[in-house]
Amino acid sequence: MRMNLIVTGLGVAAMLGATACTTTDPYSSAPRRNNTGTGILAGALGGAVLGYLTNTSDGEQGRRNALIGAGVGALGGAAVGNYMDRQQRALEAELSGTGVGVARQGDNLVLRMPSDVTFAVNQSNIEPRFDAVLADVAAVLQDYDRSLVDIVGHTDSSGGDAINQPLSERRAIAVADALIGRGVLRERLFVAGQSSRVPVASNATVEGRAQNRRVEILIRPFTG
Repeated sequence: MRMNLIVTGLGVAAMLGATACTTTDPYSSAPRRNNTGTGILAGALGGAVLGYLTNTSDGEQGRRNALIGAGVGALGGAAVGNYMDRQQRALEAELSGTGVGVARQGDNLVLRMPSDVTFAVNQSNIEPRFDAVLADVAAVLQDYDRSLVDIVGHTDSSGGDAINQPLSERRAIAVADALIGRGVLRERLFVAGQSSRVPVASNATVEGRAQNRRVEILIRPFTG
């Protein structure tokens, strides 16, 4: 898979850091207070290794231009919220009981994929039993193609950054590869590894470290 890797702060980091104050419980549309933040959205991605998979440009605008060139129509006005509502319900229906959480942040959706259901310990090859789950995610993303897809890998704090940074990148790339292989347009995708920099739980406990080892997919409406 071709991927141009760059180190950047970009406007993407600002967008991902600007969060809403509520999320939804996994598999339901009921809002709840977001006390801890969702991994990707908990902090800016400045300093992370970022990869845009468009063949035309490394930048966010290049991705948008590529989508327009591919005939993907932009959303606007009230259509944005309605479109993301329907996409959320479709994902919740497909992912219920899989271990993948669906959270809502304003008009954005976040899928959190724990490593214990996606990868073996210290490995970046997707577990065969998870193939069907990624196929379901890919099917929904194809049905709702007017959205941008950012895939970010995370680790716990064990092992140090020299090990964790490339591991987080490889896991994010593996998920991106799986989605592209199932028909998701590559120009929609952005890939990053965050090592252990954005924990969602304490690294002092076994349970917390397990929560921190994850891949997250941020789905944002394409507004042109």
